[in-house]
Amino acid sequence: MRKALRWLLALTVFIGTLSTAGAATAAQSEPDIKDRLLAIPGMSLVQEKPYPGYRYFVLNYTQPVDHRHPSKGTFQQRITVLHKDTSRPTVFYTGGYNVSTTPSRREPTQIVDGNQVSLEYRFFTPSRPAPADWSKLDIWQAASDQHRVYQALKPVYSANWLATGGSKGGMTATYFERFYPHDMDGVIAYVAPNDVVNKEDSAYDRFFAGVGTKECRDRLNAVQREALVRREPLEKRYAQYAADNGYTFDTIGGLDKAYEAVVLDYVWGFWQYSLLKDCDTIPADAATAADDAIWDSVDTISGFSAYTDQGLETYTPYYYQAGTQLGAPTIHFPYIEKKLIRYGYQPPRDFVPRSIPMRFQPDAMRDVDTWVRQHARHMLYVYGENDPWGSERFRLGPGARDSYVFTAPGMNHGANVAGLVPDQKALATARILEWAGVASAAVQADPSAARPLAGHDAKLDVRDVEREPALRP
Repeated sequence: MRKALRWLLALTVFIGTLSTAGAATAAQSEPDIKDRLLAIPGMSLVQEKPYPGYRYFVLNYTQPVDHRHPSKGTFQQRITVLHKDTSRPTVFYTGGYNVSTTPSRREPTQIVDGNQVSLEYRFFTPSRPAPADWSKLDIWQAASDQHRVYQALKPVYSANWLATGGSKGGMTATYFERFYPHDMDGVIAYVAPNDVVNKEDSAYDRFFAGVGTKECRDRLNAVQREALVRREPLEKRYAQYAADNGYTFDTIGGLDKAYEAVVLDYVWGFWQYSLLKDCDTIPADAATAADDAIWDSVDTISGFSAYTDQGLETYTPYYYQAGTQLGAPTIHFPYIEKKLIRYGYQPPRDFVPRSIPMRFQPDAMRDVDTWVRQHARHMLYVYGENDPWGSERFRLGPGARDSYVFTAPGMNHGANVAGLVPDQKALATARILEWAGVASAAVQADPSAARPLAGHDAKLDVRDVEREPALRP
């Protein structure tokens, strides 16, 4: 009997040893995540950067210049991957502009404690075909870029995927969903403008007539007007500023047009990036303020470099799209005498080199707007109460399912889920967790129990607005 027991014990230990060894061998044989990424055809490594708890890769991915005719040339599109674990959900982030190569984590990524793939928008350098055929810069081509990246990475990151982005990135996430509605499990779009009828912009005028307080509006309006009253002395200063920094004005057509464009951005720029409490930083009596005070306030908020050739060059792809598909706002200034305004809000055509042809396509945004109203599924839009860009926003229609539009009180262009009122914040967080496939039973039963799954990281979770000159979403 004892011999039988000893034999059974020995057999159990032997089987356990084999099992442990097999598991160790399997773990050792599983390819490293870098190897898995670089095994994807067309993927190449630019750089790997260390970050605690993650692997972070800057990569290039070969894309067709024209997805309708893939044989007609390719370009290298920059992406980054913040790798947590292949078993976690993945958030696909698009800013709509250049992609940062510094490790960062967007709000949905923190909420679901997932991986994050970030994509540079086509035609923003270095992700620009050479030579650049600008007719291939449109929302469908860009959505197709995302679709191919998703298809390439889905075998590696097989859990649920969410698309997200802020401002133009929120627009981009929406367009991706419109053209490829079966790729993502959910979309979280922050402060995404929706200019359905480009020539009808009265919503912006209504916004500026009532935003904030009358005292704050009066201060801002007075500084803006005073900058035009003092045009001659301040333009002399502008000319010296340009000479000192090597700035030129060929694209916009001269220093005078650039100066007025900067000044007319002033009020918009304040509400886009500042909060009501920041009104205390605006000169209280513009008429008696020194030239330096007027200059400094306008430069701080609008930025006198914005409409120089050097300031415009980076954003040429955005202005091209604004003038061909996205649309651009036009507002009026009833508190400024007409004689003080020479050009008004200038169209995107004025900010793109004349060598690049442009033709506006009025049906592009109508199509997207109609689709969202009729077919939105698992889509969440977050806007800021005091953000001008929310004046023309996405809205849901009777065909929408499990989709939401929320507004964060008092917030600007940096509005997020964390800034929503408590019940909306809880519901939004719960839906994001559900769409990502990581909602607990407690959250499914009671959305008020929803919390981000990852703790706050001061470096990764930067909540500041991505600073860009006003009139760029």
